[in-house]
Amino acid sequence: MEAVEQLSFGIVAGLVIVALAFDFMNGFHDAANSIATVVSTRVLKPYQAVLIAAFFNFLAVFIFHLSVAATVGKGIIDQGIVDHYVVLGALTGAISWNIITWWYAIPSSSSHALIGGLVGAGVAKAGTWALVPAGILKTVAFIFISPLMGMLLGSCLFLLISWLFVRSTPSRVDRLFRRLQLFSSSLYSLGHGGNDAQKTVGIIWMLLIAGGYAGKDAPIPAWVVIACYVTIGLGTMFGGWRIVKTMGQRITKIRPVGGFCAELSGSITLFLATALGIPVSTTHTITGSIVGVGSTQSVSAVRWGLAGNIVWAWVLTIPCSAFIAGVSWWIAHILLG
Repeated sequence: MEAVEQLSFGIVAGLVIVALAFDFMNGFHDAANSIATVVSTRVLKPYQAVLIAAFFNFLAVFIFHLSVAATVGKGIIDQGIVDHYVVLGALTGAISWNIITWWYAIPSSSSHALIGGLVGAGVAKAGTWALVPAGILKTVAFIFISPLMGMLLGSCLFLLISWLFVRSTPSRVDRLFRRLQLFSSSLYSLGHGGNDAQKTVGIIWMLLIAGGYAGKDAPIPAWVVIACYVTIGLGTMFGGWRIVKTMGQRITKIRPVGGFCAELSGSITLFLATALGIPVSTTHTITGSIVGVGSTQSVSAVRWGLAGNIVWAWVLTIPCSAFIAGVSWWIAHILLG
């Protein structure tokens, strides 16, 4: 009996480590979202930007309620079917898709890769009845709502600022918004940490409940929350440099005023989604904001072909990570079952 308990603990501990590896990769992969505009406008050097972003990623632990963690932990698949194979399959699907998109410098969503992984592993084990429609529908809806909201807010902010500073010289506007970008990029990093770290909190919580280490109605252990926020901050600190150029300059050229508008509109979107407990993509949000700012300056300022390729990556993320997760669940069940 003691050996079984020890083995069970070993499995749970191993999967917690894999989940934290995903959390680290999430920060690494999504670092570009937080720092691309502030680096591309040369307001900060890359190493300065990642240190600030990592600090505000962690600071979010003291600000946001764990609503997103609750959605991921209990609102995507039925808690009753969760076991270590399901969690392993979900994490394998999410991590694999993250590596593929990082390698090709595609700014896809770590969040939706994790949701797709949960869906794929859950369906592989128990069929579609195991899915929780409400949680999945609001997550899928925000694939479209968050970039559109970011685009609309970014465009409106840019128009408002253009009107307010119509009589100011470009150099004066640049100097002012170079300072303000320090505020807006920090705010965006706060929103990024608040939404994204909670996704890993949710999956570890799900694992602890399934393994009998936490009650269904018990609060999330503090060590889980702290570990996830520290890990995503470390991932951001190392940074996903392959994606920074795509986000910061290849979609559209960004000046400090445009960077401020994009980051502030992205922050508002992330804060709202986190308050509602919706796991959104920080990648989708900031990309929509950047496109909104760029298209307000000139429709031709946006490289729509590249933006279209990014959208295709968004569409494919959930089904591809779900497929990988389903196959991973099947292989794990055969080899380890």
